[in-house]
Amino acid sequence: MTMLQTVAQFVAMVACGLFAGAAVYINLVEPPARMECGTELAATVFAPSYRRAAVMQASLAALGFLSAVVAWFAGGTLWWLVGGLLLGLVIPFTLVVIMPTNRQLLEPTLDRTSSNARELLARWGQLHAVRSVLSIVALVVLIASA
Repeated sequence: MTMLQTVAQFVAMVACGLFAGAAVYINLVEPPARMECGTELAATVFAPSYRRAAVMQASLAALGFLSAVVAWFAGGTLWWLVGGLLLGLVIPFTLVVIMPTNRQLLEPTLDRTSSNARELLARWGQLHAVRSVLSIVALVVLIASA
């Protein structure tokens, strides 16, 4: 095993693990806790939370994906590519599937006390759960490949 492959595998697993941990935390803790405080509060804090999480999670997903691909190119098994692709899928999934809901939640004219806001937040949580599952499966694949 080359030094490049070893480093790429390590970086891929760490980035994927951090992404998966953050994604699961978001699904299990943040939005449910906010919703306990009411729809208005949950909708109000969505924007600042989203801005901060988007930068972190996009960076981790891209780094994990690229590192896994490098690990595969450097001599790793096909499973490194599979794990990297699973993690990388969260990026287009976010941009294509989740982004319309994000835009609606970020709309300044959204009535944050409305049932529409509550439904959007619930939909967002369900869609985000897909990211959690993809990243956990990716992490299992990467760890099993190590």
